[in-house]
Amino acid sequence: MSQASKQFEATLHERLKQSELFRVYQDAFRTATGLPLRLVGADPDDWCLDAEAVNRSPFCEKLNLCKKACHACVDTNRRLIEEASVNGPSSCHCFAGLTASAVPVKMGATVIGYLKTGQVFSRTPGEADFDALLGSLGRKTMGKATEKTLREAYFQTRSVEPERYASMITLLQSFADQLSRHAESLAIIEEGSEPAAIAKARRYIHAHLDDSLPLGAVAHEAGLSESHFCRLFKEATGLTLTDYVNRCRVEWAKKELLKPEKRVSEIAFEVGYQSLSQFNRSFARIVGSSPTTWRRERFSEV
Repeated sequence: MSQASKQFEATLHERLKQSELFRVYQDAFRTATGLPLRLVGADPDDWCLDAEAVNRSPFCEKLNLCKKACHACVDTNRRLIEEASVNGPSSCHCFAGLTASAVPVKMGATVIGYLKTGQVFSRTPGEADFDALLGSLGRKTMGKATEKTLREAYFQTRSVEPERYASMITLLQSFADQLSRHAESLAIIEEGSEPAAIAKARRYIHAHLDDSLPLGAVAHEAGLSESHFCRLFKEATGLTLTDYVNRCRVEWAKKELLKPEKRVSEIAFEVGYQSLSQFNRSFARIVGSSPTTWRRERFSEV
């Protein structure tokens, strides 16, 4: 993946995390389930504890101070990322017996983040479980005060029955689908901090999506040379002009595909493509499925 693509995805992830849609759902999920919820990136190091302590396990708070435990947590998160990126919503158990889960949020076929929750036991732990944990942490090197603090935090951590927990993850999967659609919209929405020439070019693009939109015409509208426009546009959006136009057209096409009376071929030409095959290729590359498959899935959801 190019550096520009990585930067584009990182920026999109941050905008999604700061969006009102995510914040409202995050608060609702935390209140309804009593579980923590974060939207994290794909780097396991980013999954370590941060300032968002709402509903977080007190035991995880204490373990975060132990380097050995922290490394084990990073390894667990790495395995969780790998499984979720391939298989979708996934759960695993850490060395302490806590359950963690990750639900991927995608833009098309690309994962741009994960909804992460967990830090709960699937059954109420006992003294034998805690003694085994102390052995793995190195009980002999641990002071009595530290052991007491860990014990208190360990038995304060919530237990959630597997069936109920699975229902919570189902809720997250549904929300991840909403976030994925929101991410696709955010990718083509102005942030308000771009150069005036690029903002002008965007307005021109959206007003002429059904036209051919050659580079020369868009650059002229922005008042820039083609080379200067290409550089400035890529810096502002993270996308080339062609990629940006295709994403805009695909977003338009999605709205039209929800109208059952319209044929796919009709929509392809309406949103600015010169052929059905070109439309199908662009749609599949950006969304991860063909227009026909995407439409069928949306109708089945309804």
